[in-house]
Amino acid sequence: MVIPPLLKDGDRIAIISPASTVNPEYIAGAVEFLRAEGLEPFVSAHAGGPASGSYASDTASRLDDFVGAWKDPSIRAVLCARGGYGSVHLLPHIDESMLRNNPKWLIGFSDISALHAMLSAAGVASIHGPMAKHLAEEGPEHYASRALMRIMREGLPVEYFAAPHPFNICGSAEGMLAGGNLAVINGLAATRFDVLDPDMPTILFIEDISEAIYAVERMLRRVIMSGAFSNITGLIVGHFTEYRHPDANHPDMETMISRLLKECGIGGIPVAFDFPVGHTSDNLPLVCGADATLEVTPSGVILSLS
Repeated sequence: MVIPPLLKDGDRIAIISPASTVNPEYIAGAVEFLRAEGLEPFVSAHAGGPASGSYASDTASRLDDFVGAWKDPSIRAVLCARGGYGSVHLLPHIDESMLRNNPKWLIGFSDISALHAMLSAAGVASIHGPMAKHLAEEGPEHYASRALMRIMREGLPVEYFAAPHPFNICGSAEGMLAGGNLAVINGLAATRFDVLDPDMPTILFIEDISEAIYAVERMLRRVIMSGAFSNITGLIVGHFTEYRHPDANHPDMETMISRLLKECGIGGIPVAFDFPVGHTSDNLPLVCGADATLEVTPSGVILSLS
């Protein structure tokens, strides 16, 4: 897995909108943030539209912005302004050798998990982390913002600590870090962008938004029944937000996931619940493709990336 080069003062970062429409104030706020960090933001031609339905622009325009930013040697990183839906439209049209031959950081989460999966397939690490809204609203001192800049400027290793949770399963694991938005991961199953490689020991992290408890259960059951868990050495359950709970079967998402793991006999790996990743301000940047060590103990969780 190729780790992109570190950033330095004056480096250019492209801001693109590969999925849904974006509030222009968030793009402006991200520009201000990056300039204050000593970097030079470049807003791609179609980052702010014109919109095509719910998409930031039509597929060809979003593709042009991505490919243009990736091929431009003066662009050293690519910040996705927003997720939503639409990144998957780009995947069939992007040459993986272009990604591999011009490694640079791609930053984003949610629907951007599709682009992380594409980069992982090409052998390039990427950052599942804060996008334009977070940078604009949370400011430069937020710990997730600082962690993002530290990774891009100083690189790995990095270590995170999370509080204990009553559903945690203690233990330790090593493997490649993979994951992101569960619905996106599930949608890419059995394609060349499937992040669950049955031959690769993997620490999987998952999060989602606005998915019903039963829908998440259905997706997790499919993953388990596919046999993909045979090489999952550890599981990180991030934030699941904006869903209706309780439902008729479970009081909340975490209880459902805990019950499901027990029912399916997934008890021999460490599991960390309520890890700070997902659709909240507490969204730590995680490097997809990094070597990872997960330690779950009664006193808390340590995730180390190198």
